[in-house]
Amino acid sequence: MDEKARAEKLKELRNELMHERGVAAMGGAPPSPGKIRAVRRNIARILTIIGEEERAKARAAAATKPKGEKA
Repeated sequence: MDEKARAEKLKELRNELMHERGVAAMGGAPPSPGKIRAVRRNIARILTIIGEEERAKARAAAATKPKGEKA
């Protein structure tokens, strides 16, 4: 999954979570009781992947920088 697709999926999952929480707050019985938990976990998975990629990019950029010499 590329960066753009991941961002779109994250947006979709957040909207779904907002909808499910709204249904639960209004006292309605959600169609699937574990759906809120599953959506939250999927959001966490995507955010973890995004964070790992950002850290890898930062590490790669730091590795290419020349280190300063001590006097």
